Amino acid sequence: MEVTMEKEHDLFLFLGQSNMAGRGVTSPQWPESAPALTPGAGYEYRAISDPGRLHPASEPFGVNENNPDGICEPGMKTGSMVTAFINAYYARTKIPVIGVSASKGGSAIGQWQGDGDYLSDALMRLKRTGKFLKEQEITVRHRYMLWCQGETDGDLGTSPEDYKARFTNMFSQLREKGIETCFLIAIGEYNGRKGFDYSEIRRAQLELPKELPDVVLVCDAFHAMRARGLMKDDFHYYQTAYNEVGTMAGNAAGEFVRRL
Repeated sequence: MEVTMEKEHDLFLFLGQSNMAGRGVTSPQWPESAPALTPGAGYEYRAISDPGRLHPASEPFGVNENNPDGICEPGMKTGSMVTAFINAYYARTKIPVIGVSASKGGSAIGQWQGDGDYLSDALMRLKRTGKFLKEQEITVRHRYMLWCQGETDGDLGTSPEDYKARFTNMFSQLREKGIETCFLIAIGEYNGRKGFDYSEIRRAQLELPKELPDVVLVCDAFHAMRARGLMKDDFHYYQTAYNEVGTMAGNAAGEFVRRL
């Protein structure tokens, strides 16, 4: 796999819970599979399973990135929004993405606080990525994160105030390690029978970009997908939905970066 050393790249951490990690499948009604990568659009750095090289991004993104001491969900990733995001971002910016998988299904915001938890693992992956890219003399222009998480906090009844405070603490630690902007994908709705309500967490997420200057909402489309029949179970979506959200988020993030 060849990476053009003199070309600039943008680094992305893909953080969150299962709908970032990827649970996409097809069905007779929704037969669309994950897209193929646009040639040259982006790469995966496998900080856990294969830290000595880059791989062209593919789905299921991050399928082998299981750290027994941190983010670990073997056999769970089936198809994500990442390749669609990379394709759209590259189409807007003409800058290839180097992506790092760091998402954990079922994780609450309280498990992303840097206390030997999932954030600690993500920061380790970021550090390992930076070291590799420096050694390989691969130029990084910007360092970003794409965040989609919050369903578990809806299940737990986390207050909007607590969610925003913990998000702010998490993001401040990522900022200290070089992440410039958080591109945010808001969560959708609960599709089961236990009565969970995600509206307050979603409201908190929609308020964050108004309160934090380096947080940018890039997609709120999950919210409409229950009504469209695009949820495959109580929490997750068909691959078609991930493709749509990834494309929308990649276009929005790419346009934001292009205007910098």
